[in-house]
Amino acid sequence: MSQASLKLPNQEPALGLPTSLARVAGEVGTIRGADGGVRERTFADAPRAAPAPPAARARATLALRKVSKHFTVDGKPLEVLHDIELEVADNEFVCVVGASGCGKSTILRLIAGLETPDGGAVLLGDTPVTGPGLERGIVFQEHRLLPWLDVEQNVLLGLDAVKTLSAAQKRELVREHIALVGLEGFEKAYPAQLSGGMAQRAAIARGLVAKPQILLLDEPLGALDSLTRTYLQEELLRIWRQESITTVMVTHDVEEAVYLADRIVVLDPRPGRVRTIVDVRLPRPRSRGHAAFAALKEKVLGELRH
Repeated sequence: MSQASLKLPNQEPALGLPTSLARVAGEVGTIRGADGGVRERTFADAPRAAPAPPAARARATLALRKVSKHFTVDGKPLEVLHDIELEVADNEFVCVVGASGCGKSTILRLIAGLETPDGGAVLLGDTPVTGPGLERGIVFQEHRLLPWLDVEQNVLLGLDAVKTLSAAQKRELVREHIALVGLEGFEKAYPAQLSGGMAQRAAIARGLVAKPQILLLDEPLGALDSLTRTYLQEELLRIWRQESITTVMVTHDVEEAVYLADRIVVLDPRPGRVRTIVDVRLPRPRSRGHAAFAALKEKVLGELRH
C-alpha cells in the first residue's frame, strides 16, 4: 500500500504480479556424430529443459465463480447476470465494459457486498463475500459527499466503522489521503465550493482512507468534462501505482479502458455474461495516438458490436 506511517490491523500488503525466468545451459566436451566422427559439443547439443509454463498470475485477490443474479421486475424474475467467471490478481487494474443494462454496476455491488448473488460465489482469497467490509472501497459516478460536511469530515466518514484507531490516528490518515489526491488547502471546503473533478478526488480519498485491498470504481469520471476526465485518468494511474491497490473499474468509455487497464472484461447484455477478456499489453505511459492503441480500441469496440 502507500508509504503512510499508519496501517490498519490485519491488512497485508499487496503482492504484485510475479514473473518467471528460464535458462538453458550447455556443456563443454565432445560428442560422436551419426557418421562416427567426433566433434565439439555445442549448446545445440545440450539437454533441453522442459518449456517454462506461462508466467502465472499472482494468487487471485478476487474471484467470481459462476455468479448469477436476478431481480424482480413487474412481478417477474429478470436474469441480470449469468455464470460470471472472473479472477482479478493483486495490484491488477481491470476495466469492465459493456452496453447499458448488461450488469456492470451489479458486478461491482456484488463485490462490494451491497448485493448477494443468487448463484455462485464472490471470493476474497478463499473467503466468500457476505457483506460490506473495510477491505473494499467503492467510488460511485456521483461523488455522494454530504453537503453539510467539509472535505476533511467527508473523508473521515470512510473511517467511521474503524474502531481500532484513535482520533489522532484517523486525523493523520485523513490528512495523508487528502494530500494523496491533491486537495491540500481544501480540507475545510464544502462540496458546493468544489469543482466536479475536485469533488470526485475527495470521494476517491474517502474510498481509500481505510486502506482497502480493492478499490471499486463505478464510472467515477463519467459525468466530467473531457479535459477534467483526462486529467483524473492520470491521477487514477498515479494513485494506483503509489498505493499498489487492486482496482476494478466500470466504464462506458472504451478508450478510457484501453488507457487505464491491464485487462478489459467485455460483457454481453441481457443477461450479462463475459463475452471475452482482452489483455492490454501496451507499455505505460500509453499514447492514445499510437497505432497499437487504436488497434486495441477497435478490437474492443468490435467485440461490443457483435
